[in-house]
Amino acid sequence: MSFFRLSLAFVAVLFFTSSASAQIKWMSWDEAVLANKKAPKKLLIDVYTEWCGWCKKMDRDVFTDPVIEAYVKENFYAVKFDAEQKESIEYDGHTFKFNPNATRRGVHDLAIALLDSRMSYPSIVYLDENRDRISISPGFKPADKFINELNFIQGGHYKTKTYQEYLETMGK
Repeated sequence: MSFFRLSLAFVAVLFFTSSASAQIKWMSWDEAVLANKKAPKKLLIDVYTEWCGWCKKMDRDVFTDPVIEAYVKENFYAVKFDAEQKESIEYDGHTFKFNPNATRRGVHDLAIALLDSRMSYPSIVYLDENRDRISISPGFKPADKFINELNFIQGGHYKTKTYQEYLETMGK
């Protein structure tokens, strides 16, 4: 094997190894709550539905961005939560179930609680280390905008200013 081919193979292995290690580790609600109890971290909950085109675009274009992947992996427990899932969830002394009458298609009670009944997909819900809600962020955001939001939440800037004020301090 020539040096060039060997070098190219080495670079490819490094690329795919680093890409694989940076991937967001999506957790179930229960896994994230348990992990948070052992080692507190903020939670990022991607509330989505299977039929939502913008949700699929977030998955394809944003959650696979290497900068986003690495930042989320380092700073958050990330939860993928299907707002229309049928499985019940026991949490904090409550049983959250699928509610077939809550919307035209039905929706999970935990999604209703997380989103304050404002059912919009995709929505990112941020919880602090105590699992108290920090923010609900509805809608698609490209990676270059989403990283600002992640920094705003992770840096604790939400405690002293609005997101708009934060962006202004960054010259955005």
